[in-house]
Amino acid sequence: MSGRHLAKEQPDSFAFSKEAEKQVKAWIAKYPKGKERSAVIPLLWIAQKDNGGWLSEPAMRAVGERLGMAPIRVLEVATFYTMFKLAPVGEHLIQVCGTTPCMLRGAEKIKTICKRRIGEKGVMSADGKFTWEEVECLGACVNAPMVQVSNAAGDHYYEDLDEAAMEKLLDDLAAGRQVAPGPQDGRHASEPLGGAQVLTDKTLYNGSRARPLKSIPNAPKTEKPKAARKTPAAEKAPAKAATKPAKPKLLKAARKGLADDLKRIAGLGPRIESALNALGVFHYDQIASWTKAEAAWIEEQIKARGRIARDKWIAQAKALMKGEGK
Repeated sequence: MSGRHLAKEQPDSFAFSKEAEKQVKAWIAKYPKGKERSAVIPLLWIAQKDNGGWLSEPAMRAVGERLGMAPIRVLEVATFYTMFKLAPVGEHLIQVCGTTPCMLRGAEKIKTICKRRIGEKGVMSADGKFTWEEVECLGACVNAPMVQVSNAAGDHYYEDLDEAAMEKLLDDLAAGRQVAPGPQDGRHASEPLGGAQVLTDKTLYNGSRARPLKSIPNAPKTEKPKAARKTPAAEKAPAKAATKPAKPKLLKAARKGLADDLKRIAGLGPRIESALNALGVFHYDQIASWTKAEAAWIEEQIKARGRIARDKWIAQAKALMKGEGK
């Protein structure tokens, strides 16, 4: 028996909007005659969206009438699935994932912020802006911790959160500002920070299963190293000094307003291209002219240590200048 109950205060009536009515007809048409009841879950979802994010008793009754179902049968479905809200919710419904990956990455801190800013779980904030609840895995474990926000704009994921990012998200939503969904720490999708780290060389695999790689390129050797001869202190060579970063020549804007497509350099994706443009790097010839010290300075700025040498950006840029790149 379900422990979920209808809200004590209910509206007098419910009617689907014109747009919702189109969706209702489309879903009912998907099922054979006499099997219209199979559309009960989609119709309840449409009714919930059309009713400000929750299901009222009149809304459930309207769904039952459209499908020829007794009200109690509709109630059984609505109370079984927790995606259906049986009481009014705020303008923004915050669903905090509390499953293991998110918990290990700071979900408890996110819940603490929600409790302090909004109130208890499942209770709408005094200003009607927010309701929050804890849910099970939302399938974005690699971007933990994360929340799903449901509002008039849709249902969107906000990932890679920390305390500051969650505070800002709530501030922006409360102020009516648009917030881009996805990672909130600057990374692209589920790539590592700084961009992709593997499978960046398109020449390693030609797409044919008939010609798999026989060995992993650049794999470290596993043979046992030979014992090193003890060298007298007098013979020891001085340690090689690390390359000191030096700022290269940068531009305020692309020449003639036309920047080169830096993404043609393998291992350099959209996020890094944007970071380079922000620094003042727009053209292949700039990259081709970098010294080791200048490349080290660039890597410090875009937080991609070792990327330039490993992916041979400078050699690729020189090739692209000659029209030899891909």
